[in-house]
Amino acid sequence: MQPVEAIAFEPSLYEALQQTLTKKGPVQAVEALCATLREKKDYAKLFYAMLMKKRVQMGVSPIPTASASGFSESQQTEYEDAIREACRTTGELFLKERNIPAAFAYYRMIGELNPVKEAIEQFQPGPEEDIQPVVDVAFSQGVHPKKGFDLILERYGICSAITTASGYDPGHGPEVRAYCVRQLVRSLHEQLIERLRSVIEQQQGFAPSGRTIPTLIDGRDWLFADDMYLTDTSHLSSVVQMSLDLQDPEDLRLARELCAYGKKLSPTLQYQGTPPFEKIYEDIDVYLSIILGDDVEAGLKHFRDKITANLEEGPDQFAAEVLVRLLVRLDRLPEALEVGKQYLTDVDERQLSCPGTFDLAQRLKDYQSLAESARVRQDPVHYLAGLIAASK
Repeated sequence: MQPVEAIAFEPSLYEALQQTLTKKGPVQAVEALCATLREKKDYAKLFYAMLMKKRVQMGVSPIPTASASGFSESQQTEYEDAIREACRTTGELFLKERNIPAAFAYYRMIGELNPVKEAIEQFQPGPEEDIQPVVDVAFSQGVHPKKGFDLILERYGICSAITTASGYDPGHGPEVRAYCVRQLVRSLHEQLIERLRSVIEQQQGFAPSGRTIPTLIDGRDWLFADDMYLTDTSHLSSVVQMSLDLQDPEDLRLARELCAYGKKLSPTLQYQGTPPFEKIYEDIDVYLSIILGDDVEAGLKHFRDKITANLEEGPDQFAAEVLVRLLVRLDRLPEALEVGKQYLTDVDERQLSCPGTFDLAQRLKDYQSLAESARVRQDPVHYLAGLIAASK
C-alpha cells in the first residue's frame, strides 16, 4: 500500500493555468487544473480543486479564508453538497488505486463507509505488500474488523492474532470478539491436526486415519514423552481460555479437542490457572462439555464444589460467577438466581462477570427477590418498587 506522495509539476502547467484564466475565465481554469490533477493522480489536491471550483461558481472567494457559516442558508446547503460529492469522487479514485487508507479519510468525512468496507472485503494483498495501514482501517478503526482480524491471522500468525484478541476493543461488539476467538480456535486446531498427522506418519511410515485430535493422540503417549509438544503451549493455553464464550457447537467441539491435547502434555508444560480453572485444560473442558450438554449435572457439581473448595478463605466469588454464567447459558435462571442470592448479593453488580441477582430477579419477574437485592445494595427506590410490584 503506497502512501500518498507529493507530485512535482512542470513550470508549463502554471503558465497554462494563467493563460486559461486570462482567456477563458476562472471556472475553465479550475476545470483545466482538475483535469491535470486527475491525470497526475494527485487526488488529495484534486479534492480541494473541486471545492475551489464550487466556490468560484458560487461567486465567493476561491480561498476558504472564512467559515462557511458566512454563507446564506442556500449557499451552505449547496457547498455541503459539493463537499460530499468531492469526498465521494476522491474516495472512489483512491479505491481504484487500491489505496484504502487514503480513501477512508474522505469517506469518513461524510460518514459513508460502505465503499471502504466493500474494498476491504475484496482486498487480497500481495506477498510483500504492507498490509498494516489496511489492518488499521479494518480492525482498529472498526470498518471491517472481521476481515481485519483475518488479515492479522494470515499475515502475522497466531501469536499476533492472540495479542490482538486479548486487547480487543469492546466497542466492536461481542459478535466480533466471538469471531476472533472462533478463528483462533479453528486456526490452532487445523495447525495442530496437520502437525500431529505429519509426526505420526514419519513415525509409523504411513498416514494415520484419524481426523480429530483425540483419535490421533489415543494410544500414542510417545507424542508427549520427554516434554514433547507440537504447538506453542502459551498459544494453546491462551486460545483455550478464550473459548469459554464460544456459541457454535462445532467451535466448542474443536476447543474441547484442544483441551484433550493440553491435558496430555507434561505437567511442566501446563500453565497453572486461577480458580475455578486451576487446571486449565481439565476445568475448561468440563465447562465446555456442560454447554454442549455432556454430563451436565456432574459438570455443574464440579463448579459448585469449587465455590467452597477453600473453607478457610470462604466462598470463591469468581467461581460463583462462573456457575451463574453456566446456569444462565443453560436457561436455568431460577437456579442462577439462587446461586447469586447465596454468594453475590452484596457485590456491586457492575463489577460482576455474570448477571447479578437484581438482573436475574427482573428477568424472572421475582419482585420479592428484587426487593431483597435492592435492600442489600442500599437502594430504597428499587426496594420499594420491588415490594409494590410483588404485591400486585
